[in-house]
Amino acid sequence: MSKKVAILMGSDSDLPILKEAYAELKKFGVPFETHVMSAHRTPVAAAEFSENAVKNGFGVIIAAAGMAAHLGGVLAAHTTLPVIGIPIKSSLDGLDALLATVQMPPGIPVATVAINGAKNAAILAVQMLAIADEELAQKMAQMKKDMAEAVMAKDAKLQDEIKANY
Repeated sequence: MSKKVAILMGSDSDLPILKEAYAELKKFGVPFETHVMSAHRTPVAAAEFSENAVKNGFGVIIAAAGMAAHLGGVLAAHTTLPVIGIPIKSSLDGLDALLATVQMPPGIPVATVAINGAKNAAILAVQMLAIADEELAQKMAQMKKDMAEAVMAKDAKLQDEIKANY
């Protein structure tokens, strides 16, 4: 069985964005847990969660936060697991959260996806887990193949439409 993915959000207002991550992880059959933890309001709980993540069966942590988006960095500081940050658009069009998530000091990396990029965060987590899980690797390869086929089908449809109408 694959390791779990932890999805932590700085506020429950981030839940609508994270639904895309949940759906993607379910599609791949990857177990996950999700919690609300704040880098600023519950720093001890966030640190403890991160410190215990390996022994609790997690393989990747996803941290979603807006405004002063320090959650990913706080979690990364307390674990050896990869941490993926999702900057949440809450103020300044999410630019503040993006910058807070990507500007990590040396030794505390946080992989960062696009603002509100929960789907890609989940896919990146699956790719990380797939390094040591052949079944997940096969599912990921199939997803990539399916995406390519969908693009080719759209192109074929476009070519037919162009020939018929132009």
